[in-house]
Amino acid sequence: MPVHLLCEVLAYSLGYRLYNRLRNPAQDRISTEHRLWIFVGAAAGALFGSRILGLLEHPDLLLHPPGGFTYYLTNKTIVGGLLGGLIGVELTKKYLGVTASSGDLMVYPLLLGMGLGRVGCFLSGLEDGTYGTATTLPWGLDFGDGIRRHPTNLYEILFLLALGLGLWLLERRRPLADGIRFRLFLASYLLFRLLVEFLKPTPPLPGLGLTAIQWACVAGLGYYAWLFGRETL
Repeated sequence: MPVHLLCEVLAYSLGYRLYNRLRNPAQDRISTEHRLWIFVGAAAGALFGSRILGLLEHPDLLLHPPGGFTYYLTNKTIVGGLLGGLIGVELTKKYLGVTASSGDLMVYPLLLGMGLGRVGCFLSGLEDGTYGTATTLPWGLDFGDGIRRHPTNLYEILFLLALGLGLWLLERRRPLADGIRFRLFLASYLLFRLLVEFLKPTPPLPGLGLTAIQWACVAGLGYYAWLFGRETL
């Protein structure tokens, strides 16, 4: 059974159903037509961002890709998808003249979809390539090669659950300003990925100390720090 593909299909379908359930067209400041165009921009940006960052993660394989040309089409990463999608959305909104936040409505569907996707990664074992380094901790898991490793997939699932719960509890105490929910979601996830990548066997980029995904996280966190500083001046 192609368990990863199955979980991806569930992630997209259930995430979209949750989005439709959460959206009230009568109260949405963004029209349905503009929402559709924003989805197009997000999808295009996510497609390119996930593929480009996925390829940069292993630059030594670019000239001699394992599996041939399909390597360029199938190698992807969530961090690249989120950052690429963010760029695609912002460019689309600027073209349409939309100033309201479009990301707040997507936070909980994204959390659901990403969590389901990581279930697929976990069940795929070594084939998925998202496992952690070897560990002697009692919760280390053997993914099939006789080595107990950090279950980084499970770490991420637990983090996504905690993040979703934290945002929900925060909003129960007081309403968040427009756009803050998405900023908290993405900044928190980028910080998590920056740290958890130290538990994965991916080598850092030559001479740069961090992996491509970690540098992308640093760039995203830097953008949000600049945005916050600009708005508080």
